[in-house]
This record gives sequence, structure tokens and C-alpha cells, in this order.
Amino acid sequence: MSRAAHSGPRTRSHPRARAVAVAREHRRRYQLVALAPAVADVVRYAGGWLFDRASSGWEVTAIVADHADTRPLEILGVRVVDLESAFASRVRSPMPNALAIDTELFAADHRVRAGLLDVFDHELIDQVTFWGDRPLGDLGARFDPVQHRASRAAQAFKARALSVAGQQAPAAPELFRCCEFQPGAAGFRDLLPTAV
Repeated sequence: MSRAAHSGPRTRSHPRARAVAVAREHRRRYQLVALAPAVADVVRYAGGWLFDRASSGWEVTAIVADHADTRPLEILGVRVVDLESAFASRVRSPMPNALAIDTELFAADHRVRAGLLDVFDHELIDQVTFWGDRPLGDLGARFDPVQHRASRAAQAFKARALSVAGQQAPAAPELFRCCEFQPGAAGFRDLLPTAV
């Protein structure tokens, strides 16, 4: 057999990918991390989806720059972490199964862009999802438009969270752009294709 036949996928040779695989073997719950400029952005654009994932057993964390009032995300069952503290921390958590990113933050923060490019280069996670209208540049072609139709419970909790955040409830469904490295994997079937 050729050497290439033994080497396996490219991700297996990356040290971080090996660490991710080991961490996932010991993890009990799927993990989703959302990155955004503010708590209100997460609630408005992805609150129903995050609530439904948390309700189905996912561990959901929002890493945000402006987190003066975390109650709206707490209502949705989402843990909140400060963006600067997350980047400054020397302790690295295991890579989540999925990332959700606000396009405004992606455009504005070079650390978020660099981290995501590393994720893409080594296929370190299963799913990357964006919300927002900003173009994704060269990455855009890898993402498909998808939507999440929130459960009735998610709609009710999102409406309450938006009220606490001082915002009106937007029309459902929630719209995203998504790239899956493991298409159709269990736990990831809540985002459905939508027209462009």
C-alpha cells in the first residue's frame, strides 16, 4: 500500500485535531459556541436555535464583547463568556462541535477570522454557521443558506429574552449560512436548506 493510504485524512496529522478527537471521546454533551459583538445580537438572530439546541441537551455558550446584561441569554439556557477573557485565557477548552458567528464580528475582529481559518484548514469541528448580512469573502462559496424553525417553546423564550433586552421579536424563521464538515450527522439536523 502507498504511504498516502496509511496517512488517513489530513486532520489526523494535526496535533490539535488529535487533541480534539481525544476530548470528544470523553465529552458527554455536544457543544455549540456562538461569537458575537453583544448579547442582544445573539438573542435576536439565533436565540430560538440556541434555545432548541440547549433544550435538546447541547451545552451552549455565547462569547460576546458587550455582556453588561446577560439575563437575555440566561433565559435561553446559554452560558455567557467575555470575548476578551476568552482570547486572553491560556487555558484552552476542548474545541466545540459547532461554531456560530456573527458576520459583523467576523469582519471586525482579526482573531476571530484567524481562528476560523485554522478551523477550516484542519477541519477541527463539525459545523460552522454564520448569521448576519456581511459578505464572507472567499469563504462564502463554502456556505449554504439554511434556516431554523424554532419550536413553540423557543419562540416563547426568545420573545421573553428579547423583551428583557429591549427589542422586538423578529419574524421567524432564523436564517443562517452553514458549512458542515460532517453533513447529516446526528445532532445537526435542525438547520434546513432555504432558498437563496
